[in-house]
Amino acid sequence: MTETHDLSIDQRLALRSAATRLREQFDGVFGQETIELFLHSSYDQFASRSTIPNFLPLLAERFARQRLQALAKVEGHIQDGKPVVLFLCVHNAGRSQMALGFFQYLAGDGAVAWSGGSEPGYEINPSAVAAMAERGIDISKEFPKPWTTEIVQAADVVITMGCGDACPVFPGKRYLDWQLDDPAGKGVEDVRPVRDEIERRIRDLLEELNVPALH
Repeated sequence: MTETHDLSIDQRLALRSAATRLREQFDGVFGQETIELFLHSSYDQFASRSTIPNFLPLLAERFARQRLQALAKVEGHIQDGKPVVLFLCVHNAGRSQMALGFFQYLAGDGAVAWSGGSEPGYEINPSAVAAMAERGIDISKEFPKPWTTEIVQAADVVITMGCGDACPVFPGKRYLDWQLDDPAGKGVEDVRPVRDEIERRIRDLLEELNVPALH
């Protein structure tokens, strides 16, 4: 088994447990080597900037699962017809997380959504969390993460929010650029208008995708 360096015993055990769960989920789709490569590379991406080491194996497992699901779609293992939308901003801490929250809340199982950042931050913007909580949507358990090639390739629609030239461009993808104020450093009162504009755009997007809004 591939091992990431400088891990505590608890972290090694947690990663091994995560690898077991991922192997069970993707049994018959991906082999052990691919699963462990994605898990450990995901761990390494968070390890360099995480302030909460104990949560690293959990974050790595969640991100590896998302990446493996994306790769499965790219390779044709998943053909459920559900549209996949990717929300990208700079830090993946505010706008793209609010968009992801609204999309998942309104679309339910009717579509798939992911988010990422060109320069992922360390935590979700507290004002964004509070503003979304006012609408009954909890994004506090989300985490800033990078975009990866397989995730972009798996998306049907890529929505960018302020990442400019840093956002990935792949031929044949549908791109939408949403000009939205960056909520970084702002209080809840100033974030609410951004939140409400994101909701409006998400509802319009779902209508375009022929995905009924649940709320």
